[in-house]
Amino acid sequence: MKTLLATIAVLLLTPALAAAQTIDLGGLAGGLEGSTIGYIIQMFGLLTILSIAPGILIMVTSFTRFIIVFSILRAGLGLPTTPANMILISLSLFMTFYVMSPTFDRAWNDGIQPLISEEISEQEAVTRIAAPFRDFMINNVRERDFDLFVDLARERGDTDISIENPDLRILVPAFMISEIRRGFEIGFLIVLPFLVIDLIVATITMSMGMMMLPPTVVSLPFKVLFFVLIDGWNLLVGSLVRSFV
Repeated sequence: MKTLLATIAVLLLTPALAAAQTIDLGGLAGGLEGSTIGYIIQMFGLLTILSIAPGILIMVTSFTRFIIVFSILRAGLGLPTTPANMILISLSLFMTFYVMSPTFDRAWNDGIQPLISEEISEQEAVTRIAAPFRDFMINNVRERDFDLFVDLARERGDTDISIENPDLRILVPAFMISEIRRGFEIGFLIVLPFLVIDLIVATITMSMGMMMLPPTVVSLPFKVLFFVLIDGWNLLVGSLVRSFV
């Protein structure tokens, strides 16, 4: 329950840090307090934050790597709809919560709990909540991808860049493309054994003169059997979890 509350709080508070410039909706609506327009502006801001919450979950957590690898695995097996999208997404979400639980706990203990107890201000709470996620991304981002966005920021005239404490507008996209690249790397290694099975089956069927029989129809049960015999889900999930720092 604590992890879930921490996740919800992070999803609601992190967007203020992700933008280069922020709009103070509270200050904007302060002069209209009690009026219809003030309530409309506040509701619009809340709905906007809630609408981008799934995107925030993808941007700053390990979800991207999990879902890419599981999708490539399904394609390599030759099963376009099995496991179903709902199963893969649910598994990716639970594995994300498992990997990110230390980060969520830090965000809860350092930022959310003191804010609820009114020990710190909202601005300080946002900074404390974002710090564990910043550390997680720094530990897992590829240096080359990070340097790319640092160089792009400097080309646009932003010379005030701290490498030790980078801005989220630099760190988040660098982390995302790093996760996408690593997901494809792991997916490539997963698909290779299935490709070998497809080639062997195709060679055998062609040598037997079965021109009209698609090799994938014959290789499918062998690929599934191979994946089950090596306890593929156990090996894959364990390797993915251990791949995070």
